[in-house]
Amino acid sequence: MAIRSICVFCGSGNGTDPRFLAAAETLGRLMAEHDLGLVYGGGSHGLMGAVARSVLRHGGHVTGIIPDFLKAREMMLEGAQEMHVTRNMHDRKMLMFEKADAFVALPGGIGTLEELVEQLTWSQLGQHEKPILLANIAGFWKPLMVLFAHMRETAFIRAGLEVRYQIAERVEEIIPMLQEIDQLRAKLAE
Repeated sequence: MAIRSICVFCGSGNGTDPRFLAAAETLGRLMAEHDLGLVYGGGSHGLMGAVARSVLRHGGHVTGIIPDFLKAREMMLEGAQEMHVTRNMHDRKMLMFEKADAFVALPGGIGTLEELVEQLTWSQLGQHEKPILLANIAGFWKPLMVLFAHMRETAFIRAGLEVRYQIAERVEEIIPMLQEIDQLRAKLAE
């Protein structure tokens, strides 16, 4: 299965480090340049809005998925080629899963963490094999990786139930890492 679209989980705020916003804008540009569609939460605020506007500005395709109750609060982005309004967060996440071939987590808050952990859990339980990548911009995800290590050390993540994800320290590494996964899958399918 070739990667044609990436679901980007990220904050509806900008965070305190300007590198977060720069990473979102760069990722959007790179996705458009590589003809990779964006699937995301549909809002126009923060990193979410920045990555979507960057994809659009560079000629890429954006699919926004937003629950009805967040349309006003997150200011649903105008100009996306596709905008889906769902009944609730559960429907939003399921549609994001269905429309994406891979997942990338930029910095964000508890909602970003929840979306990421759900995909990690589904992967761990064998419900999908879509790549999951943490964009560890300015070390943002390091505390989570420490927690995962602690979970392994205390046998709550056991052999055979590994949590599978990739880590990119720089946003420019994301697409080459996903392309490498694509190439490996193609070789295995031969």
